Amino acid sequence: MQTRLFAAPSPHIHGAERTQQIMGDVVLALVPALAVSVYVLGWRVLMISAIAIASCMLFEYLIQRFLLKGRTTIGDLSAVVTGLLLAFNLPAGIPWWIVVIGALVAIGIGKMTFGGLGCNPFNPALTGRIFLLIAYPVQMTDWTTAVPDAISGSTMLANVKAGAVALSEVDYLTLLGGHMNGSMGEIGALALILGGVYLLWRGVISWHIPVAVLGTMALFGLCVAIPEGGATLWQLPLFHLLAGGALLGAIFMATDYSSSPMTHKGMIIYGVGIGIITMVIRLWGAYPEGMSFAIFIMNAVTPLINKYCRPKRFGTK
Repeated sequence: MQTRLFAAPSPHIHGAERTQQIMGDVVLALVPALAVSVYVLGWRVLMISAIAIASCMLFEYLIQRFLLKGRTTIGDLSAVVTGLLLAFNLPAGIPWWIVVIGALVAIGIGKMTFGGLGCNPFNPALTGRIFLLIAYPVQMTDWTTAVPDAISGSTMLANVKAGAVALSEVDYLTLLGGHMNGSMGEIGALALILGGVYLLWRGVISWHIPVAVLGTMALFGLCVAIPEGGATLWQLPLFHLLAGGALLGAIFMATDYSSSPMTHKGMIIYGVGIGIITMVIRLWGAYPEGMSFAIFIMNAVTPLINKYCRPKRFGTK
């Protein structure tokens, strides 16, 4: 009997994981941070999250159904994750219509323009967030409806950078617990860490990118603090790890499968780049936060990293 040989494109090895299962794990990992955000910022957090998720799912369905005229994939929960992450990058007091615009940009430009899930070179939620930050800078940095006793209604990063709060005055237990101003997903460092541990346990992400990002930020902060000495040696690195979007970005945003490198070596390079760019923007840039821009820039570098960090083909020297 003649043996038939079939040639087919990769992947040739399939795992037991499914997109819906992976996205479901990400949603579960974000639940603790969502709960902390609701506790600190109020029930409006749930409204903004629901609008973002519903808008992302609606736009993905409409684009696939009427523009691409193909199979709809809203059942894989990827639009839910995009919507939730987009909401986590917004202030709780933002008008609802801006959330809808952000969802349209995230799905329409950041995801479906490139062919949908798995084809997008940039993180869709970050694409929406950066667009909103440029188009609506006042609404995106309005924290007056958040924690009433926070200094001048600003984030802790902005207060420290402006000199309104000294590092020695920062309450690090507050940073862990979340009673402070910031985007909905930036508060409650401990909840984000718990979510990251869950994703590592489930095998959804590997340690390479989060450790590279956070380790680089800590080392960078240590090098900057050395000339000052004293307590600053530990305060500056710890503050930048717990404040702002460092944990949200390193654990949930930078690890996006489509926009991050494929090899472990590439992941380390990618994470180091994110950490350096983030700290440069935070310490000397115009914005108090730089995580979103850092991830977005390194997303663009990912194809180059993949090119030069490819494993050797089997049988070659």
